[in-house]
Amino acid sequence: MRLDGVRRSRLSLIAFMVVTALVSVVMQTSEPSATRSVNATQPAAAPPPAPAASPTTDTSCGDPTASLRPPGAVPAPGAFAGYPYLKTIHDRGRLVVGVSQDTMLLGYLNPSTNQLEGFEVDLMRQMALAIFGDASRLELRVLRLEQRVPLILDGTLDLVAATFTVNCERRRSIDFSTLYYRSGQGLLVPKSSTVQSIDDLGGQRVCAPAGTTSIDNLARAASHPVPFPVPNVTDCLVRLQLGEVAAISTDESILRGLAAQDPSTTLVGPLFSDEPYGIGISLAHPDLVRFVNAVLQRMRTDGTWEALYQKWLGRFGPVRGPPQPRYRD
Repeated sequence: MRLDGVRRSRLSLIAFMVVTALVSVVMQTSEPSATRSVNATQPAAAPPPAPAASPTTDTSCGDPTASLRPPGAVPAPGAFAGYPYLKTIHDRGRLVVGVSQDTMLLGYLNPSTNQLEGFEVDLMRQMALAIFGDASRLELRVLRLEQRVPLILDGTLDLVAATFTVNCERRRSIDFSTLYYRSGQGLLVPKSSTVQSIDDLGGQRVCAPAGTTSIDNLARAASHPVPFPVPNVTDCLVRLQLGEVAAISTDESILRGLAAQDPSTTLVGPLFSDEPYGIGISLAHPDLVRFVNAVLQRMRTDGTWEALYQKWLGRFGPVRGPPQPRYRD
């Protein structure tokens, strides 16, 4: 019996989610390894109270995308005079970073290889390469999006690269690198849907990952959609396929990955927010911020950023070029 494209894509998605769940359980119960999942209580699926304000419109910190200026070129691996925390990382023998496992093309668990892959994963490999001269000296820890700030604050993670929007609210708790990608919030709906924009979703459930600016933006939308948070973005795709939500709304870069998984869906309408991505870093380690910014600048100028973009995101159109850095000092 032959399967049509939609049914085949849904079966593939179910297989992807089953493998993801099983690997997460194994990671949480096994000995530490290069790729681990961080334990946390699953959040409830009920929509949260609407926030008082959206962090994407807060300019109380000035330009939230402005970061610390690197002192110069990237130092040679191991040559970390003036970089005390980099020496700590180097002596430890590995860089510990947080990434997503369900964001297709950016940070996702490939069910065929059981390996974490994507643009943001490769970005972190470049950081390990700059510190150690060896991109494999990297410990990837899978996290949920609402865990990003807490796991930086408690020192569990050195860096977080997981579609992390830079804004003033988050800058009160942590620091960020310069931008490595600029996205915006959009909508994914079934191709059979009549929805064309956020204005068409008043009173209807719209799914987004918990603990994200996407939920905040939905709660403030003038059309009053009903935010429906779930732990992971792939949970949103299942809810959409089951007809439990009218749309998925999150960063356009994430939605493109979901559409690639399920060809019965499509992106609609204009983007209705600005989502600039930076690497999350502790406020206690300004030397690490400056080092990361030096690596990002080298990637912008030597073609590495463009090569990674072409590898993972080039199918969606020509390379737009990396966001140019802004500094506050």
